[in-house]
Amino acid sequence: MALGIEAINAYVGRAYTDVRALFDARGLDVNRFGNLMMEQRSVNLPCEDPVTNAVNAARPLVDALTPEERDRIELLVVGTESGLDFGKPISTYIHHHLGLNPACRSFEVKHACYGGTAALQSAAAVVGASPIPGVKALAIATDAASGTAKSTYWEPSEGAGAVAMLVGEDARVLRLDPGANGYHTFEVMDTARPRHDTDAVDPDLSLLAYMRCVEECFAVYERRVTGADIVDTFDYLALHTPFAGMVKGAHRMLLRKLKGLGPREIEADFEARVAPSLAYGVRVGNTYSAALYLALCSLIDHGGFDAPKRAGLFSYGSGCASEFFSGVIPAQGRSGIAEALDDRRGITVEELDALTELSADRAFGVRDAVLDPKPYGDLYEEAFGGRGLLVLDRIADFHREYRWS
Repeated sequence: MALGIEAINAYVGRAYTDVRALFDARGLDVNRFGNLMMEQRSVNLPCEDPVTNAVNAARPLVDALTPEERDRIELLVVGTESGLDFGKPISTYIHHHLGLNPACRSFEVKHACYGGTAALQSAAAVVGASPIPGVKALAIATDAASGTAKSTYWEPSEGAGAVAMLVGEDARVLRLDPGANGYHTFEVMDTARPRHDTDAVDPDLSLLAYMRCVEECFAVYERRVTGADIVDTFDYLALHTPFAGMVKGAHRMLLRKLKGLGPREIEADFEARVAPSLAYGVRVGNTYSAALYLALCSLIDHGGFDAPKRAGLFSYGSGCASEFFSGVIPAQGRSGIAEALDDRRGITVEELDALTELSADRAFGVRDAVLDPKPYGDLYEEAFGGRGLLVLDRIADFHREYRWS
């Protein structure tokens, strides 16, 4: 049995803002721009939320299945730090709009940016333990920026989107290495969302926690996997990507400490084994629970897979939990994610601010609202008109109602 990801797809939003323009508009120090290593950040429109992101990522995967294959999906697990209710999971909305079999487990998991990995590993565990041949699971990582970090250095990295992964016994995307996992967790208040309208962020503490976790996780991985080496074992590395500059710093730290390499050797290794995983992140921004899996999509599209290659993956979630694990990526073709990025509509910082104000109507805790696209009608028509994407239509007595564009 080749347990792992059978199919994968990302939804990268329908609009974006230029990050350098955001720096200039907010009066941020441009000397810090280079360290961020970002070009664009995806922006959700007011008619989008974590549910629409998830469904729009997963629907192409589900539509590609035969009715018999679709009915083999016995688990839907959604990782998010952008939940919309303290009790009702967003997986219920997603299950409905994907038309999945009612004979299906459905739940939501949360641990900041680690949530996508919690979803994937839960799905893999259920599929691996099932005595029923051909059973499948759908793991989705979906998030949306809160929009409350305006004029901070956190704001330019905030993205939006989702990655959906079909998990089963025929891993044509990523065959997970069984038992090859290293974990590290401790309590830290580096980033949090204590209210729907508040981000509590300590960037320096978050950077230190991330660096500590990647080192500690790989140490545990080394103890579990005989002969594991950060360079020789992996053809590629894909790390949780809040912004590409953090990944580059973590890679540099690991190779200095574990291999004693110098700057030129580290840079060459970065370009060969890590940079392919960052091409999408620099154009989307931090997709939180989906960030590692967007990096995986980028690696698949930009790496060389004339033959199967092993990838080491690192997942980090503030608060914190982290995991280093690995798998083999078979030889395969390319996705259409690059085309979706090119198809987004660019918006100005002024438009971003206006859309952020309108987006309050779709937030956690809203009882009644009509998500009228008229105030941004031209943008809506260009981004969604006739495309058959799920959008939020209204909220009636807390119940969210969606429609296809």
